[in-house]
This record gives sequence, C-alpha cells and structure tokens, in this order.
Amino acid sequence: MPFHQWDYIFAIGTIFAALDAFNIGANDVANSFATSVASKSLTMRQATLAAAVMEFAGAVAVGARTADTIKNGIINPSIFQGNAGVQMLAFTCALVVSASWLMVCTRYSWPVSTTYSIVSAVAGVGVAVGGKDAVNWGWNGGKGLATIFAGFLIAPGISAGFGAVLYLMVKFGVLARKNPFPYALACGPLVFFLTSAVMTMAIVFKGSPSLGLDELPQNELAAAIVGTAAVVMALAVLFWVPYVYCKVARKDYTLRWYHFFFGPALWFRQPPADAADLAVNVVDYRVRADKEGETHGNVKPQLAANPDLESSGASGEEKIMEEPSSTPVHPSALNSEVEKADPHPIEGPWATPKNLWIIARYKAIPWIVKSATHGLNYDIHGAQNGEAGSPEARRMQDIYARAKQYPNETEACFSFVQVLTACANSFAHGANDVSNAIGPYAAIYQVWSSMEIAGKKAAVPIWILVFGATMLVIGLATYGYNIMKVLGNKITLHSPSRGFSMELGASITVILASQYGLPVSTTMCITGSTIGVALCNGDLRSINWRAIGWIVLGWVLTVPIAGTLAGCLMGIILNAPHF
Repeated sequence: MPFHQWDYIFAIGTIFAALDAFNIGANDVANSFATSVASKSLTMRQATLAAAVMEFAGAVAVGARTADTIKNGIINPSIFQGNAGVQMLAFTCALVVSASWLMVCTRYSWPVSTTYSIVSAVAGVGVAVGGKDAVNWGWNGGKGLATIFAGFLIAPGISAGFGAVLYLMVKFGVLARKNPFPYALACGPLVFFLTSAVMTMAIVFKGSPSLGLDELPQNELAAAIVGTAAVVMALAVLFWVPYVYCKVARKDYTLRWYHFFFGPALWFRQPPADAADLAVNVVDYRVRADKEGETHGNVKPQLAANPDLESSGASGEEKIMEEPSSTPVHPSALNSEVEKADPHPIEGPWATPKNLWIIARYKAIPWIVKSATHGLNYDIHGAQNGEAGSPEARRMQDIYARAKQYPNETEACFSFVQVLTACANSFAHGANDVSNAIGPYAAIYQVWSSMEIAGKKAAVPIWILVFGATMLVIGLATYGYNIMKVLGNKITLHSPSRGFSMELGASITVILASQYGLPVSTTMCITGSTIGVALCNGDLRSINWRAIGWIVLGWVLTVPIAGTLAGCLMGIILNAPHF
C-alpha cells in the first residue's frame, strides 16, 4: 500500500530523477560520444540514434534489476533508525541537488562525473542525518568516499597510458608508412578482433550484472570472449574488407550502405568506367588545411590551399563543391525583400479560425520542431574550431597545426571500428550508469510503495529502467551539444584512428578497474585517454590545456558543492520549525 501522506515527496523525487537522467544523457553520454562526433565517424544525428538504441537496450535489456540505493556503500541504512520517511526524503534531497548541479554544469558546458555528483550528494545527506561518522570516509573495500579522490589520478593516468600505447601501435604500424591504406585494410580484421574482445569484456564485467556473466567459470568466460571476437573478425573478413576495398580502392561511387551485406560477392562487382578518374569515395576527415607532405585523395587542390574554408564549419561535401568565382555576386535588394516576406501572413484579428490555423500550422509547429531538433542540427565542428577569423579560431588552428593528418582513405578504415567501439561503450554505459539516477529513485519508490525502509539493494521495476533510459536519450538529443562543443577537437585534433585509440584505451581502463575494485569514472577515463593520444603528437602545445584545466576544475568542484548543498538542504528540512 503506498505511503500516501508522502505523495508530494514521491512526486518531487520523480521529477528530479527524470531531470538527473536527462542531465546524465546531456553530460555523460554526450561526453562519451564527443570523440566519435569530433572525428567525423558519426554525425550528431547518427550519434543520437546510436545512443537511443544502445543506451536504451543496455538499460532495459541487461540493466541491473537491483540498484545500489546507498550509492557505493557511502552511507549505511541504519542511520535512518527505521524511519522510512526520512530515508525517502534523504534520497529525494540527493536527487534534487545532483540534478540541479548537473544542469548548471551542462548549461555552462562543464563535462563532470555524474557518478561523483550523486555519490557526493548521498554523502551530504548522510552527514545531515547521522553526523560525520555516518559516512565511510576511508577506502572501505573500494566503496568509501576516499575512492572519489583517488579516482582523480587513477582514471586519467591509466587511461592515458593505454590510449597512448594503442595509438603508437597504429601510428607506426600503419599510419607512418608510405602507402598506409593496404596495411590499414589488412590489419582491419585484427583490430576488429581486439576491439570486440575488449567490448565483450566491458559488457560482461561492467554492463550486465543482472545476468551474472562475470560469475561464469574462467575457462567458459575466456571462451565466450575469444569466440565472440573471432566471430566478429570472420564477419569483418567476409563483409567489411570487400566493402571498404570497393568503396576506397576501386572508388565505386555507386556503392550504397546496403551493399555491405553482399559480402564476398563485392569482389566481383565492377566499378563505373569513370571511377578511376574521380576522387577517393570517402568522407573528408580533415580538421584543418593540408600542410606540405599531407595528401588527401578526395580533396581538390584549391580547397587545401584555402584555410578560410577549414574554419567555416562547412561539411566535407560543401567544401568539395566550393568553386572559385571570377565575378563577385551582389545580392538583389528586391530578392532580399521577397525572402523576408511572410508567405502566410496574419490578416485581421488573430483570433479568427483562419488565423488560428495559420498560427498553429505555420508558426507554432515549425517553431516547436526547430527548437526540439536544435541539438541535432547544431554545428559541433564549427563550435569546436571557433568562429572564423576570431582569436579563438586562430588559437585552435595553431593547436591543430602541431598534429599530423593522415590520408582519408586510411582513416576511413578506423572509422568503422570507432563506430563499433562507441556503440558497445554506449550499451555498457546504459546498462550500468543509468543507475546513477534510478538507484536513489528505486529506493524512493520502494519506500513509498511498501512503507518499509529500503536496504542496501532495491528491486528496480522495468518501468523505472524504461523511464531512466528514455530521459537519458532525450538529454543527449536536446542538450548534449552543449557538452560536445567543448570536447573533441576543442581539446586536440581528432581523427578516426585517434578516436578509436581513445575510446578503446578508456574501455580497457574501465574493465581493469572493475576487476580490481579501483575507483574510476568513464568521464575521466575518456579525458585521460584523449590526453595520452594527443601527447603522441610529440608536442605539448598540440593540447588545449586551458580546456583541460576547466574540465578538471569541474571534477574537483563537484564533490564539495554537491555534498554541501545536499547536506544543507536535508538539514534545513529536518530541523525546520513547524506548527
């Protein structure tokens, strides 16, 4: 029977749990996909679609059916002294503060750790209820508050090492060769094998605790991981290699995405007769103009010599179509007036049926659609590069100039693998990290519905998983651009080969940390891996240290601010005077 006298607390908890999940999508998921979008392996729309499918599937299909209500063992349920209402209020206060802090950070483009935000808030309410001794300040088997501070160094440091090692192997094994494309194509299946093995381990150890896959015998677990990776490698040999060869080497511009499933039959497909005379049929992955010694087969010579186009934010297709004009174009004043004219003017009183229809059909609905899809149409690359001609744009171009760009046809091979890495990471993230919002909310729901205090674990109904996953995807689609614009190319020059190394390095760190009980944040892992790969450029000035400084400041401030605000809110409510 529901705890109806506390319906208003349950309602407030529901609202702020939704807001917390929304901000996890806008801040944490956007943080995860920023690398793929920055390297042009995925567009913002494609990243949102991938997140919608993978995050939702991870959260609902294999997400935890039980959640840590006392997040990571920070506080003990005994401090509530059997008072279920106080526990319900405590988790509501934690969600209110965590969601509000994340909203502020997202608004000001601060990528912070959503895990640290809710953990700090729970610690704050714990102090307010039971005093300083109610919180496990020490290590506590990897679950105490000390793990938060340890994670500031552990996560970025280890991840930077793995990212750098992976990229150096790719750089000197493939990219630095005189003709790197054949090497990239040949080693592609091996890269798929390694990536699939790591991603399978990520799902087993981090993404599916409810299935108990990590409790299988070691030999069965190893066989499952190697077997999955072997199957993916075989599929890469059969389908990926011929598709990429026809698209890049044969320059078959009539090839469509569904031809990928033709597999070995593509070896017998003949390209059009004029294909040999055309540019390479791949995306332009460049971030800046080519320097001496850098060549990109699908870019016309006049484009490479025009750096102004690079900072304009135009897409690769728009740049290729850009042609010099010998005659300046002067816009017609009459045309400008015609363009300004409203094709659906409101004549007479606005409340007439005709004008109400015009307002709804041609004014309100287009405005709503444009506002709702603003995040999907936002120019991420333009925002990262800076406004053309501005001091910020010149500073970013100087940072990009210190990193070498490699041929597009070679980068295209790593683009496929990066998409796989991003999707698998997204699946594991949805299965695991959505609990940052629904964990406390599951406790609130359990107390409200059963009138009993929730223990360290609480059952999570399927509708709560769907609720959390839905808000998470909406957050990425509508507001994730605000975080993406300060990551990716805003930190250092990105490309598919670099992005693949960054994401895989971060994944390996998360897997090892989960196995050894080390405290890490996925946000910190991807940031550390980005720095590690950027250092492989051999120039410290190829990294935007100003942006790194702001990111680290956000991490540090999250712990005291979220903890203090949550504790103060809880203390004020508990001790407020009343009639």
